[in-house]
Amino acid sequence: MWRMDSAATSSAGPFAAIGDVIGTIWTNAVTPVDPPSNLMVLAMAAVALVVVLFRPLWHMARHVITIAHEASHGLGALLTGRKLEGIRLHSDTSGLTVSRGKPRGPGMVITAFAGYVGPGLIGLGAAWLLKLGYAVGLLWLLVALLALLLLQIRNWFGLWSILVSGTALVFVTWFLAPEVQSAVAYAVTWFLLLGAVRPVFELQVQRSRGQARTSDADMLARLTGVGGLLWVMLFLLVTLGALVLGGSWILGVAL
Repeated sequence: MWRMDSAATSSAGPFAAIGDVIGTIWTNAVTPVDPPSNLMVLAMAAVALVVVLFRPLWHMARHVITIAHEASHGLGALLTGRKLEGIRLHSDTSGLTVSRGKPRGPGMVITAFAGYVGPGLIGLGAAWLLKLGYAVGLLWLLVALLALLLLQIRNWFGLWSILVSGTALVFVTWFLAPEVQSAVAYAVTWFLLLGAVRPVFELQVQRSRGQARTSDADMLARLTGVGGLLWVMLFLLVTLGALVLGGSWILGVAL
């Protein structure tokens, strides 16, 4: 009788430990935290801005925007009933999302449009969570989204990029102090909001040089008959709008 109880306890041990971990994560994620000081919020905005404007830092950090860009293409495909075939992330910060379905129509338009506006809209959602006080919950949500995205990655560099990003977020949310977790959440949000704008300008520079004939804007032009420049302007309008609205939520400024 003692042996049976011991075996049962032993077999239940790992599951109990996993349950404890999941419970801890859930509790931390759904528990609002006090907002940080305005100085810290502005400092994280300054850090994000430096990363976006300083070319060497931007070249490395842009992979985060590419992840959000390609994930947004994938989400657009799924929401419009297309079959998502896979996502590739490349070392030059480019990416490719492959979906299968009708070659024209609203589904293709939404899928193509989602890429450049996606990082800004993700940043806007993150700003809303910060406004509600869920800084830690935001970090765990990003971990969960990266885990889902990992299932669609189809190349080694993409796999490495997602694993590095996810591991960094898990380390922050599990091991670091709450103040540091909050700072990271604000820095990531500011980076998504600010970093969503620069690729739109880069896109138009490439288009003006004839180097982006297969870009999302030119694809949308072929699908709709609306000029590519107008699509670039719409990308810019959405990303700037997300930055202004998200920034006002973070700073507590009424528009």
